[in-house]
Amino acid sequence: RHLKVFVTATPNPVALGFPAASVNTNYPPSVWILKLIMRIRQLTVLILSALGTTTTSFTLTPRTKSHFLPTAKSTFLRQAPANIGEATELPDSLEDAAEIAALACSQFTKFSPQPSRCRIDFDTSVGDETYTTLKSSTEFMQKFVTGLCYELIPGVMDQLMSEKVAVVKARNELKDLVMSGSGSGDDKETEEGSSSSNNTEERKAELAAVIENGGRDPTATYTGPKARIYFPDEGSAALARRDWTARDPSTGESLVPPCVEFSSLGGVQVADVSNDTLVFYFCPRASEADFVEETLYKAETSEGLILSVFVNPLLVDMGVTGYGMAGRMLRERLIEPLDYVYYLRTLPWGALTRTWPRDYTVWQEDAEVEGGYRMIKRLDTLPSNPEVVDIYDVANGLQQENKEGTGILNAFGDFVNGMTRL
Repeated sequence: RHLKVFVTATPNPVALGFPAASVNTNYPPSVWILKLIMRIRQLTVLILSALGTTTTSFTLTPRTKSHFLPTAKSTFLRQAPANIGEATELPDSLEDAAEIAALACSQFTKFSPQPSRCRIDFDTSVGDETYTTLKSSTEFMQKFVTGLCYELIPGVMDQLMSEKVAVVKARNELKDLVMSGSGSGDDKETEEGSSSSNNTEERKAELAAVIENGGRDPTATYTGPKARIYFPDEGSAALARRDWTARDPSTGESLVPPCVEFSSLGGVQVADVSNDTLVFYFCPRASEADFVEETLYKAETSEGLILSVFVNPLLVDMGVTGYGMAGRMLRERLIEPLDYVYYLRTLPWGALTRTWPRDYTVWQEDAEVEGGYRMIKRLDTLPSNPEVVDIYDVANGLQQENKEGTGILNAFGDFVNGMTRL
């Protein structure tokens, strides 16, 4: 709209910076606008040359919803990831999916300005609404948070390794004490022997406590950088605070590292968030959208924050935000700028997945191929639900592939076909 006003206003070329002697009054306004753009381009090249940059030309690439990365000629920007544009493979298990998601987020922070924002979508329910999204993705969240903390929070992995070493040493020493005690056949108990036996039993108790605590000092308080998980409500946060930090009796380890803290969206916030390095929003709902924005902007003012991750966000809902102006502004302001760093959604006949910066891939079950799935489509943007159905139909010969582009009539035809499927 502004360009149209500018063109119809017949701008004065001299006012735009062109010498009066070079002005040809027969040129239309659009020509002068093109000349102005070329002058701006030349000036930019001169500025970069003065700064000592080797870049002498620019390559314009279309921006997609999935990612925007600098081209090879833009040497003054960060180097693009080597695996951009490759196909995304399916994970082998839930643990594998969580590990892949954590590594992708860690890589994403290396190529994005900090603090960064991204989203993780993990849905293996296949439409089954027996459990809520929060309940069905809890195990994935536990492993994903743990893996990302080990990747991005300094000192957490070193503490884990030292705890494991302490457990191994305690097990070996306890084994030696048990073997030495069982090999003694002297039943005579002197005063000196009784004291030595008491010391041995005390040492056994200490070693057993080390093993039970997983090598961690139960009296120590963690004071390093933290990761904070925001739950939709205080009840969910309280349950996670109890269950996720409890130690497994067999391994002595908790589900998440000690750097993880739990909060809720809403209510009075009394926790100190100045030391937060990672912030997770676990299944935030539309009713908490205002609080999500408030906490997000506040957290990003901290110098230590590296990444904010939205896991299975549902911030636009017909009954709360609606799909009018409020919902559209929320999408443009908060949701649409988020990159899908990891995406996995199971389908009745296959799966749709993506790992940043690779492409989206659609997979179909096939017992005749290795792994049980074959890739039927690769895309650089997230397909909509009707597009996923069309991909399946085309791959299985149920309809012909549309090679005529996306005109108005074709779009209307797709809308009618989608309505007839309801």
